[in-house]
Amino acid sequence: MNDETALLSDDLVQRTLGAALHTGGEFAEVFVEDKRSTSAMFDDGKVEELSSGRDRGAGIRVVVGETTGFAHTADLSETGLVAAAQAAAATAKGGGGGTRTIDLDRQSATRPNEVQVLPETIAKATKVELLGRADQAARDAGPAISQVMARYADSRRRFLVANSDGVLAGDDQVRTMFSVSCVASGDTGMQTGRETIGRTVGFELFDEYDVEELARTAANRALTKLAAVPAPSGEMPVVIGKGGGGVLFHEACGHGLEADLVGKNASVFADRVGEQVANRSVTIVDDGTMPTEWGAYAFDDEGRAGQRNTLIENGILTDYMWDLLRARRAGRASSGNGRRQGYQYLPMVRMTNTYLGNGTDDPDDIIASTERGVFVAQLGGGQVNTATGDFVFGMTEAYLIENGEITAPLREGNLIGNGPEVLTLIDALGNDFAMGSPGTCGKDGQGVPVGDGTPTLRVAKLTVGGTAA
Repeated sequence: MNDETALLSDDLVQRTLGAALHTGGEFAEVFVEDKRSTSAMFDDGKVEELSSGRDRGAGIRVVVGETTGFAHTADLSETGLVAAAQAAAATAKGGGGGTRTIDLDRQSATRPNEVQVLPETIAKATKVELLGRADQAARDAGPAISQVMARYADSRRRFLVANSDGVLAGDDQVRTMFSVSCVASGDTGMQTGRETIGRTVGFELFDEYDVEELARTAANRALTKLAAVPAPSGEMPVVIGKGGGGVLFHEACGHGLEADLVGKNASVFADRVGEQVANRSVTIVDDGTMPTEWGAYAFDDEGRAGQRNTLIENGILTDYMWDLLRARRAGRASSGNGRRQGYQYLPMVRMTNTYLGNGTDDPDDIIASTERGVFVAQLGGGQVNTATGDFVFGMTEAYLIENGEITAPLREGNLIGNGPEVLTLIDALGNDFAMGSPGTCGKDGQGVPVGDGTPTLRVAKLTVGGTAA
């Protein structure tokens, strides 16, 4: 892959930073991005979408005291960059004048993985052929499959970031994703099934995963749910399968561990470092270095190398996630969690790959020791109040547990609870850790790729919002 730091010459970076600091800014940063993407969708047996795009430009921020000025431009000429730098500096309302030269120190970091086959080198017809194969395999799973939608997407995001602290770093992030959604129709109405894979790899993803097998998995989920019974309602033990519940901890706990929300007193975990906030078997980690995972990178969007950060260890809250500016104010280093959707946006504290680590229990024993409850294989979307930790999540694939055995599939219902309380109510933790499906995390109007994962675990009591009498 190309050297991403060649997006701008060092001299031009120097001059742009100089213009940003000319009126007395305390800190300045230049972020240059070149992103290419391709997507294709196969719906109802035909190609409904085949598109590609490119987004290229720079965002410049200047900080004076508590004020941040920010400007972005698609013009990467010196004229365009200097104009944006001056606009950001004016917004920051600095003063003092003078010229400042930055001694840029080119950073290096180990990439989470090396891409083998750039998706941009693969013909679009080859990508569409994958969709057709998945569509046919899903339909072959059974006559009740009435609708299939398959989607392919890839992106290559190259960026350079430099700042007045002397940081000069860049990354070349390649991601490839494939998804199949199926609808099965029967006497109980329509039921859905979905399977998605996504990695920070190139087209070699399809050497590891068979799209026809993915399609059959999605179709069988929909077919199984045709026999679903209404979900129970009330408080009961809930077992969450490996990889299936990471989104709960991402949303209900992870966001509350982001330093910006902590600083705004919008987190239930504010001022609790050193306290026991979870069962002693619980360790939660955010790790931007996990090879090939969806949220992995060599550098964050502020030039800090990706980090593995332990947030809760043996039930004790040990740290928050930090971006550059909040870390500077706290007199500490960034944790490598400064992320942005693109050059048009300011960075903020964001998760990467957030997971609850392995325990020691046998997953089969967790099920066998649960007399009655619900087994959740996959959670869907939901709502969370980060200030309180209260949440509601949909169950997209769930089953009854009766007499220590998984029995009937359930129609979609909700899990209702409180994130910090759930951490204390985990009474069994499996040894079968797995990451879940790739996701896009939304926050303050920005979306970034993230991963999450868990082993099989049991929460002693959660409220299930079903319709069974």
